[in-house]
Amino acid sequence: MSVEDVLAPLAEQEIVIPAIVVAEMLAGVRLADDGRRAAQRQAKIDALLALAPVIEFGAEIAESWADHFAALERQGKRIPANDLAVAATASYLGYGVLVGPGDEEHFRRVEGLEVVVADLPT
Repeated sequence: MSVEDVLAPLAEQEIVIPAIVVAEMLAGVRLADDGRRAAQRQAKIDALLALAPVIEFGAEIAESWADHFAALERQGKRIPANDLAVAATASYLGYGVLVGPGDEEHFRRVEGLEVVVADLPT
């Protein structure tokens, strides 16, 4: 399945990529078992970056991160820091998040965040 296929349901919406997502994807390239797999992963990253701009984690998004962290911590519902950075970026921009089925539960803990689950092949 191509990047374009995954993003097709969002064709009418503006799409951005939080910088932490790029970092996570690049880590996958670095950890690939072989050169072929690394090249395939890099190609997917390149295709995604050609479709959407990267949003840096700046002071305003850090404020959003802190607000969400405090709310989740008070509820005893902490989520992984990288997921929280994605949620804070989306929340700050007034966007939702597109996630894989395995990540849906974390993101649904963030109050007010629209969560769209990608229809990925199994």
